[in-house]
Amino acid sequence: MANFYGAYTGFGGGGGAAGPISVDFLVIAGGGGGGSAFYAGGGGAGGYRNSYNDEASGGGGSSEDALELISGTQYTITVGAGGAGGTPYGGDGADGEDSSISGSDITDITSNGGGGGTPDSSKAGNDGGSGGGAASCGTIAGGSGTANQGYDGGVGYGTVGSTGNSAGGGGAGQVGGSTTTSCNGGNGGDGLSSSITGSAVTRAGGAGGGSFTCTAGVGGSGGGGNGAKNNTSTAATNGTANTGSGGGGAAHTSTQTGGSGGSGVVILRIATADYSETYVGAETPVVDGDYTVLIFNGDGTYTA
Repeated sequence: MANFYGAYTGFGGGGGAAGPISVDFLVIAGGGGGGSAFYAGGGGAGGYRNSYNDEASGGGGSSEDALELISGTQYTITVGAGGAGGTPYGGDGADGEDSSISGSDITDITSNGGGGGTPDSSKAGNDGGSGGGAASCGTIAGGSGTANQGYDGGVGYGTVGSTGNSAGGGGAGQVGGSTTTSCNGGNGGDGLSSSITGSAVTRAGGAGGGSFTCTAGVGGSGGGGNGAKNNTSTAATNGTANTGSGGGGAAHTSTQTGGSGGSGVVILRIATADYSETYVGAETPVVDGDYTVLIFNGDGTYTA
């Protein structure tokens, strides 16, 4: 039954298992914000770590081992916010915040926040779970992704006020698009699909970069924001909430703000026979066959 603090303590679940309880997880951090300038890089997706059904983790990483939880022990769930978009003119996109599962008897599972996109300058995109896209006065590298969490941001190219265009942020499943041979903004890297909830859902896409004269980059699959074109009314868009996707790069000298990164998510998949029904902060549980799935779109706890 629910109480007014938002906890749910039911009486029908299994719980109380004699040995460790195997629990699969998907932990996605907040996405990075897009930069703001004549043309600015898109934000990188938040780090993506997955243990379910041999599905991949981000950056080409393998599926991880499931958690082994102890009955009666409380575990803390932290869901990272997305990074704010850069402010006009020349603001960096903020990095996303980390998401995690922590407890006294486990090695914490932490996914790193996505790297922010950078404005037209000589700075590389920010490092993160997936790297932010770069915009440049020359040829500048994107931010680096974290091993087994996400891919690098794309490479930016050009000169301020001329043909410069910015790169896309990295996604969980693909490097951000570069602009070294094109006047178009780079597209965001694609995210990854997981069926941990019982239905296939793609999350953690990188964001598209802005463009000075040509076509802005579009967000990667899974919720990445779109970049903007300079001197138009089309603004950069935000990463989709609770996907850990990056925010799009802006492209206007005085009025455009970069898109904000999408917040992260933490998902637990538990055999219903072992499910304690004691949690705070999760959405209404989803039943998938013999399993119960808890989706945390914000901070909370689960007691095994």
